[in-house]
Amino acid sequence: MNTIVNIDKAGRIVLPKAIREELQLTPGSSLELELSEDRIFLRPERKGRMYKKDGIWVFHAGSPMPANLIQETIKNVRKEREDQILGKKR
Repeated sequence: MNTIVNIDKAGRIVLPKAIREELQLTPGSSLELELSEDRIFLRPERKGRMYKKDGIWVFHAGSPMPANLIQETIKNVRKEREDQILGKKR
């Protein structure tokens, strides 16, 4: 997604809601800023790391995720796959 944002007098920008939602950014989220020539890159700062264990990518965030969040994520992924297979649009 490409969009234009304005800088206010205090040097702040507002990220569009669609971007915040897609990246799961909430008030207090941290962003990593990288400057490269004439470009600025913003990436969500993620606390955690990915590694391969027995051929499977694992995300380690330092503390266990709540069981209800895991179940909800599995349910959503299965629903998306089902919709793709059956040709439904969300």
